[in-house]
Amino acid sequence: GGASAVSQNGRGAFQEESQVISATPLCKYAHAVEDARRIAFYVEQAVRTSFYGRPGPVYLDMPDDIITQEVDDDKIRMAATIPDAPRPQVLEDDVEAALAALESAERPLVIVGKGMAWSRAEEEVREFIERTQLPFLASPMGKGVVPDDHPLSVGAARTLALQQADVVFLMGARFNWIMHFGMSPRFSKDVRVIQLDAAAEEIGSNVPTEVALVGDGKAVVGQLNKALENRQWFYPAETDWRNAIAEKAAANQEMVQPMADDDSAPTNYYRAFKDIRDWLPDDAMIVSEGANTMDIGRTQMPNNLPRSRLDAGSYGTMGVGMGFAVAAAVVHPDRPIVAVEGDSGFGFSGMEVETMCRNNLPVKIVILNNGGIGGGIDELPTDKPIPPGVLTPRARYDLMMEAFGGKGILVEDPKDLKDALDEAMAFEGPAIINVLLDPKAGRKPQQFAWLTKEE
Repeated sequence: GGASAVSQNGRGAFQEESQVISATPLCKYAHAVEDARRIAFYVEQAVRTSFYGRPGPVYLDMPDDIITQEVDDDKIRMAATIPDAPRPQVLEDDVEAALAALESAERPLVIVGKGMAWSRAEEEVREFIERTQLPFLASPMGKGVVPDDHPLSVGAARTLALQQADVVFLMGARFNWIMHFGMSPRFSKDVRVIQLDAAAEEIGSNVPTEVALVGDGKAVVGQLNKALENRQWFYPAETDWRNAIAEKAAANQEMVQPMADDDSAPTNYYRAFKDIRDWLPDDAMIVSEGANTMDIGRTQMPNNLPRSRLDAGSYGTMGVGMGFAVAAAVVHPDRPIVAVEGDSGFGFSGMEVETMCRNNLPVKIVILNNGGIGGGIDELPTDKPIPPGVLTPRARYDLMMEAFGGKGILVEDPKDLKDALDEAMAFEGPAIINVLLDPKAGRKPQQFAWLTKEE
């Protein structure tokens, strides 16, 4: 980031602020560059820190007078090229203990987290799941490490799988709020935990760990696979646990199918996602944010490739979607970029469509427009204050895209959605498909509230 000149520090310079201090709580590394001759030194430190150990963001402060400073080339000490990050392994005894715990389980469950994606362990994780035949659940950012459409995925019966598992293998995942802190009643009070993580301080967070595997995800799962070569074991195909998961998944699908088949207008989430799911290219980078839009989308839009989903993640931050989409389009110009947004989520950073149009970034944005945060109303009241969570009914976000030179399409009838999606994908530049939802459209009934609280 830019900063006021070092030579004016403490004087109340233009936009002078303690930016390094502000960035420090959010970053693995934050530092100011105080001399242009040391830029290479700080860049090497920042980049190495960002992906060695547990990956994380870094921040370098570049003051105005350092950016414009002139130095002789022979006064600069260039930094060495950073090698690949070390991949620590674990003790063989710990590998054997983990496999023994899994073999002893009646209702085992593997939770595949984003740690496996960042360590690029998809080949090893897929081999492990295939060898062991263990049911697995992907975290939101772990989706695609093993394809969502894999028959061993329990995503369609998530609540039951978490609640009844007796042994959970946290594979690069954490018992944070997304996983309900591992607390009862979302998990069994007596759940046994195997935990694989790059950071030792994460072991045992919120729930005691029976077997700790502290190391690199790719390396450690590789060790597990090697150890399995000498074990003729896999989880049986016919068990009460598998049957219970399959029955719950079928019941959940039966519950949402009438909504998915409902062609009435305005439409609902599940009917919209039915067409979106069929339309999504296999190699799409999926960006998603919103309340119901993101939550329902996690179950309705499959990811079959790793590192191909960007959503609010652990912080649950709204307003990141359009920035994510711009970045994804720049980094992956050869892949389709699809952002599925709630109207509220889009509203936080919607003006980034101008950036997309100016740079001809072919992002396809689907806005599921229910006129509010979690839900809207048919018309704004004139005789009382407008409820704080309500937005303009039937807002024309499609015209906003048209104003900047992109393609905007309004969908009022779900029967027109498929053609609208195809039209947007065929357009060479950015496009918005503005899908009007029933303001009262919601998700299927939930057994538990979305946010786990102390009993």
